[in-house]
Amino acid sequence: MQRWRGLEDIPEDWGRSVVTIGSYDGVHRGHQLIIGRAVARARELGVPAVVVTFDPHPSEVVRPGSHPPLLATHQRRAELMAGLGVDAVLILPFTAEFSRLTPADFVVKVLVDKLHARVVVEGPNFRFGHKAAGNVAFLRELGTTYDYEVEVIDLYERGEAGGGEPFSSTLVRRLVAEGDVTGAMEVLGRPHRVEGVVVRGAQRGRELGFPTANLETPPHTAIPADGVYAGWLTAQGEAMPAAISVGTNPQFDGTERTVEAYAIDRVGLDLYGLHVEVDFLAYLRGQEKFDSIEALLERMAADVKRARELVEEHGSR
Repeated sequence: MQRWRGLEDIPEDWGRSVVTIGSYDGVHRGHQLIIGRAVARARELGVPAVVVTFDPHPSEVVRPGSHPPLLATHQRRAELMAGLGVDAVLILPFTAEFSRLTPADFVVKVLVDKLHARVVVEGPNFRFGHKAAGNVAFLRELGTTYDYEVEVIDLYERGEAGGGEPFSSTLVRRLVAEGDVTGAMEVLGRPHRVEGVVVRGAQRGRELGFPTANLETPPHTAIPADGVYAGWLTAQGEAMPAAISVGTNPQFDGTERTVEAYAIDRVGLDLYGLHVEVDFLAYLRGQEKFDSIEALLERMAADVKRARELVEEHGSR
């Protein structure tokens, strides 16, 4: 799959294509419907399928300081989109200047002049252009002038998550923030992932017999609520069952919030400096401060036992 950073990266000889536009943070099951339809239309027409997305999130430029927690890095989104059959991802740097493009200018500069859109596939609430003034009706109207078709896909998938709310990135962020990683997994269609580089922490886990990988995560990462979870720690392509701790470590009066993962039944791992992924399968319990180190160790052993059971019940990642 091709990845372009800005309009200037698009090949000069790029032909017609099927396009879908959006932040697509998380590439959840609603997103998958839209992207899947774009890919299907591209295959029917014998042209590439292109996803257009933005960096940073538009809200950070329009309302500085309002950047939402991110469910997936751009690299992760690209991997997920490639898995859906997308041929190219265009990441548009979202600047103050770019935010001032009128809906008509956006269509001409991006969809017509550069991507030569044959079909544009969107959800019913898609908005674009300065002050989000453009909608699917306007997009369709311009299509009659610029020779592209607009297809609108109802992405309102629902399940048990969030009490039956329509699937959305906002819902996933809320579920993750509440520690409901099981609900988030239903919306995403896979476990929520946090990734980062393993850095040295206080090394108390090693002293206690449960050495953990302490992650330094990218800015704005959506991190689950404080507590202990079952899931996987993936390093260098190997997924290992894990017990995961999120929080400030109140047992030792910690103040810095961390994500730490203990690879169950693995001895002698040296992960310092490696980029790793942590996938959250289930919530086990909240943060606690125990009366003694012995009580803490007893509970940690129980957490590891339960995490191992849940991962085994779930099967491979």
